[in-house]
Amino acid sequence: MPRILLVEDDEQLAKILTRFLNSEGYATDYANGQRDALRLFEENAYDCILLDISLKDGNGYSVCAAVKKNSDTPVIFITASADEACTVAGFEIGADDYIGKPFGTRELLARMKNVMRRAQKTSPLINCGNVTIDPIKGIIYKNGHELSMSALEYRMLLVFFSNKNQLLSRDRLAEELWSLTKEFVSDNTLSVYIRRLREKIEDDPQDPKIIITVRGLGYKAVDQ
Repeated sequence: MPRILLVEDDEQLAKILTRFLNSEGYATDYANGQRDALRLFEENAYDCILLDISLKDGNGYSVCAAVKKNSDTPVIFITASADEACTVAGFEIGADDYIGKPFGTRELLARMKNVMRRAQKTSPLINCGNVTIDPIKGIIYKNGHELSMSALEYRMLLVFFSNKNQLLSRDRLAEELWSLTKEFVSDNTLSVYIRRLREKIEDDPQDPKIIITVRGLGYKAVDQ
């Protein structure tokens, strides 16, 4: 399910947009100020950010600059400040699109789909929850911070994330490990690698939310 961060100081408009986006199949987080927006961005991976310029604290320009400094997450400004100077300023700091208030929800949805489609074409990043894999660089990030992993751990996580929300049997995962090591993979070895992955990517390895166990069948990477 695509995840959206809505940053808007008008609580009534935020409620309307959240309800609409949820009905269209988007998981939507809401912040009314710069501080909460940046906190949520650090804690989660988003497919698109809808960003007002005037906020409860700080401003949208600062949020956009912080987002674009460390990611390619699409940003759409939604604001009543639709004069040319504001529009140019937004694009100069990296905004992907701009829509002035008032606007239709269908137009907003079309613009969101457009910037997310462009981002998918240009970015090879694979996201699941608050964890991101950059397969070109071979780097894994959690909340924007690089994780240290062995080649086998990296390969197994890539298999999980490339098959998000799909059940992977223990036999399938053991085959992936065997293809790299050419050594027999016991049930105990597989369990060790699953535990190591959870210790590195889960907030609480004892209560995993990303790599979950499907009892008696295998495991699944869940994109929350």
